[in-house]
Amino acid sequence: MRFKKTIIKIHLWLGLASGLIVVLLGITGCILAFEHEIRMVTEPYHFAKAEEKQVLPPSVLKQIAEKQLNGKAANSIEYGKSGDAVSVSYYDANNYKIVFLNPYSGEVLKVKNMTRDFFRIVLNGHFYLWLPPSIGQPVMASATLIFLIMLISGIILWWPKNKAARKQRFAVKWNAKWKRTNYDLHNVLGFYMTWVAIFLAITGLIMGFEWFAKSVYWVSSAGKEMPAYYTPSSDLIDTAGHKANTTDIAWQQMMQKKNSNEALSIFFAADPSGALSININHRPGTYYNTDSYYFDQYSGKELKGKGTYAGPYRKASVADKIKRMNYDIHVGAVLGLPGKILAFFASLIAASLPVTGFCIWWGKRKKKKFVPVSAAIVKTLI
Repeated sequence: MRFKKTIIKIHLWLGLASGLIVVLLGITGCILAFEHEIRMVTEPYHFAKAEEKQVLPPSVLKQIAEKQLNGKAANSIEYGKSGDAVSVSYYDANNYKIVFLNPYSGEVLKVKNMTRDFFRIVLNGHFYLWLPPSIGQPVMASATLIFLIMLISGIILWWPKNKAARKQRFAVKWNAKWKRTNYDLHNVLGFYMTWVAIFLAITGLIMGFEWFAKSVYWVSSAGKEMPAYYTPSSDLIDTAGHKANTTDIAWQQMMQKKNSNEALSIFFAADPSGALSININHRPGTYYNTDSYYFDQYSGKELKGKGTYAGPYRKASVADKIKRMNYDIHVGAVLGLPGKILAFFASLIAASLPVTGFCIWWGKRKKKKFVPVSAAIVKTLI
């Protein structure tokens, strides 16, 4: 009994401390679950009519796009599946713009300032509470850790004492008084939501805390250390053998490996010693099923990458696959539309729990303030 009282206090005070942030995480999580689908419906410039001819090479599209970027050098180009526009991106610490182009004609379809993008703003709130990342990320990650503890403590508190009580814990009594219905909404919906939300919380913590990410990797790899992020370097010694249009040559080579339903992204070298990176996404709309390749930016020679994200997805270890899948698990995309629906409702219910929980606490608090005097005591006073 003392143990359960301790759990109740932990659940209560952690809930009061993190309630507002959990509400924010839940609401923004609902929106982000269907980001891709909403964009495809509301942003027509993502599409370009498919034609029976070769798409333009990256050197041409890059040149066209950079005229819209005020001379800034593009960081990346993404060729989508058949019928999609090409997107050319530029980003730094303060700017993020995307130029959408027709891949066949090079026509500029849209120049979008992503710093004002609705989903980008929502994402910044979800990850950083609209604060500088160095401040916001620890705050949101800490709130997520508290939420995980509350999920576990909530299951302990929900667990019925006997079979008679068990039946009442699986259904909301809609025809009861408001207080009882609110109590059921908190406990019953919280129980059902927990089995999905626990994965949302764990994947959120992997993104929020490096120590947590390393711990999950250590467990999933049977005791191996998570490798540091690494990209190979281009050869600065022998730059005399620099080939013309190295990017186009590497792109043409990779285009032969993708089909019409897959996407291909090119990331240009960030500095003279950097490598050219080309990714093939076998499942556009998600991120995990991606093969990453690296090339010397001068000679075009393929380089060997190392680390979690290097190489084909199918050849990655179990731990590396889990790490790659983390964001897609977080938004439910790994299971397709059913997974996103689960993530949406889990986030929605998670956002409601601090509200229903606060109502339960406030109701008990008011009840404690009013202590009724028994009829027997009244008689003795008369």
